[in-house]
Amino acid sequence: MELRALVVLALLPLAACGEKDGEMQLYPIAGPIADVAPASVINISADNIDLASGTISFRLPKPDDTKCRGKWSSVRPKVTSRERGMSLSIRDTGGRYKNAVEDVGGVNNGEIYAICKDGTRVQGNFISGSGTNSGTGTATDTRGNSYKLLF
Repeated sequence: MELRALVVLALLPLAACGEKDGEMQLYPIAGPIADVAPASVINISADNIDLASGTISFRLPKPDDTKCRGKWSSVRPKVTSRERGMSLSIRDTGGRYKNAVEDVGGVNNGEIYAICKDGTRVQGNFISGSGTNSGTGTATDTRGNSYKLLF
């Protein structure tokens, strides 16, 4: 019995982990999918979440039941600063020169677009916080479905 308790305590931190990096969710809010399965969640696998764009893949549930692949992209503005000056120290006899690139704080706009094997197209817009991998938005498809997008 003590061994079981030890195993449960050892696994508890793993159970507390949240969503995996690189996942988005579509929640059907209107249309044929919401009519058939209003509580369904469509998990989207996304790659390159630390960059400004990547690929996505997911499967639409019944009545469509088709695989979809596409891209996501986010506008993450950056500021480049240059520093040039004279130095009187022995270390920097030629002067100082420095380039720095930094993220601009605030909210970034992004889009998703995917084409499914049956020809269905899914398109959406989202906003995300600068320096974060989380956001919210909406999406629609050519079958008349509307979705809430969260990640």
